[in-house]
Amino acid sequence: MQLQRLDLKGSAGSIEAVRGLPDADVPQRGVAVIAHPHPLFGGTMDNKVVQTLARAFVACGFVAVRFNFRGVGESSGEYDAGRGELQDMLDVVRQVAPDGPLALAGFSFGAFVTSHALQALWAAREPTHVVLVGTAASNFEVAQVPEAARMRTLVIHGERDDVVPLAAVLDWARPQLLPVTVVPGGEHFFHGQLPLLKGLVARHLHVTC
Repeated sequence: MQLQRLDLKGSAGSIEAVRGLPDADVPQRGVAVIAHPHPLFGGTMDNKVVQTLARAFVACGFVAVRFNFRGVGESSGEYDAGRGELQDMLDVVRQVAPDGPLALAGFSFGAFVTSHALQALWAAREPTHVVLVGTAASNFEVAQVPEAARMRTLVIHGERDDVVPLAAVLDWARPQLLPVTVVPGGEHFFHGQLPLLKGLVARHLHVTC
C-alpha cells in the first residue's frame, strides 16, 4: 500500500490527512473516508483500529483516506463536540471524493460523526458502503441509518467493550432493525483481534459490492 500525505482545507483551517492507495494490479472501486476516535482522549488518524479499517478498504480496492479532526496533530482548530468534526469529515469528502463511489467508516467517536455524515450526504449522494465500529452510542446521539442504507452498513462491536456498553449500541440499532456484528470477548480497541476486524470488514466489502 502506497501512502500519500495530504494537506486539505476545512472550515477551521488545514486538515491533516493520509491517503492509502491500492496496489496497481487491484481494480479501484472508489474512495473510503475514515474517522478516528475522540480527540480529547488520544484519538488520532493513526489509531490502530482506524489503520486496520484503512488496510481493509485498500485491500478491497478502495483509496482509503484517514484524517485528523480539528485540533489533532497538524489539523487546525479545536474540539467542537462533534459539530465541527462533522464539517471536517464533509470537507474531506468534498475534496478527496467529489464524485464517484464513496464509502464512509468510523471508530468510536468517529462512528458517531460518520453516522451524521451519512445522514447529511444521503439525499444527494448515497455511499456504497458504511462501516461503524465501537459506535459511541452511550456518549453521543448517533444518527439513525437511512433505511435504504441499512443493508450496506456494517456495525461491529465488542462483546466486552469497556468504553461503550454493547447494550447501548443494541438499543440504538434495535428500532432500526439494524444488525450488529458482535465480536465475542472483544473490547473497545479489539486488542489481539484486529486481524478478525479486518476480515469482517473485507467480507462486508466483497459481499455488498
